[in-house]
Amino acid sequence: MEGNRDEAEKCIRIATKAAEAGDKDKALKFLNKAEKLYPTEKAKALLEALTRNGSSTANGTSFPRSTDESGRSRPEGNGQDPGNAEPAKGFTKEQVEGVQRVKKCKDYYEVLGVSKEANEEELKKAYRKLALKFHPDKNHAPGATEAFKKIGNAYAVLSNAEKRKQYDLTGGEPPANTGHARGGFDFHTGFEADITPEDLFNMFFGGGFASSSSHSFTNGRARYSQQNPTQTRPEQGQGRRDGGFSMFIQLMPIAVLILVSILSQLMVSTPPYSLYSRPSTGQTVKRQTENLRVDYYVSREFKLEYKGSALQKIEKNVEEDYVSSVRNNCWKERQTKTDLLYAAKVYRDERLRRKAELMTMDNCKELDRLNMLYRGG
Repeated sequence: MEGNRDEAEKCIRIATKAAEAGDKDKALKFLNKAEKLYPTEKAKALLEALTRNGSSTANGTSFPRSTDESGRSRPEGNGQDPGNAEPAKGFTKEQVEGVQRVKKCKDYYEVLGVSKEANEEELKKAYRKLALKFHPDKNHAPGATEAFKKIGNAYAVLSNAEKRKQYDLTGGEPPANTGHARGGFDFHTGFEADITPEDLFNMFFGGGFASSSSHSFTNGRARYSQQNPTQTRPEQGQGRRDGGFSMFIQLMPIAVLILVSILSQLMVSTPPYSLYSRPSTGQTVKRQTENLRVDYYVSREFKLEYKGSALQKIEKNVEEDYVSSVRNNCWKERQTKTDLLYAAKVYRDERLRRKAELMTMDNCKELDRLNMLYRGG
């Protein structure tokens, strides 16, 4: 953090010189960069001076401002500077007025725009709306970071029944022996939240406004540090866990479907026979039906469970399954032979004709045998 502070001071010095030289564009960009690296009152005051009333004034130098088609403030110039500073991000007049409104609020109810009788759903609705509006990655107006922190603290306190009760009793006065635990701290009320505004935002929105500059809120001070998007910081741990929980909730229906499918398969009992040997189910004992002499496989306990009419029913099912399988395979053999002969005729390919004539047609022969047995029976 001290390294960021030094860099921020350096950016402020560059911005001041740029303002004195009449280069408003460069001054704005370096002041914005300073605010991201290490927010200070000095940088904030210079930014407000540069953006006040649609014109900028710093050290006696006045600069006109221009706007784009959407009415969003932007510095004049091409948006780049030789020092590779980040381009200044624009903001609207409504965003500036919104930040000023939040800063002027004297209690948490006023911050969220709800009455003191507001229920949990009303608090959530108000917080969602304001958090999206003032998140630092979306609102670049001066003071947006502090406004976002104040909104987060307001919801964190009012959404906690115990803290809300204490807040209502004390009227926002700091309680005795207040400790500085993890989470935001509002110096206007003295009330400290158990969870940071960034954590709250991630819980509601799953970290919807990712940025190349990570930021966290500790004891009322916003901290920024440049980092690779693939890196993970300890301060972001809670948000990532909440994002993981949100992902888990989204995947829950799929998991339930998979579980139901597995359970349904387990509940379907294994047939007492198989047309092929299946060691995995223990069906390795070979038997033959009495009528059509069809081979099938059963487990060692089969003899004990199936006798008399039960055995006859099983063998009837075996023969029906076998005949159906042979009939289907015979149809495939005939279709294949027909296709080969047709292709041989069209393309005058002797090789295809010989291949068709050499087909053994085993399933069709077996089907003929079965038909003879039926007729003989």
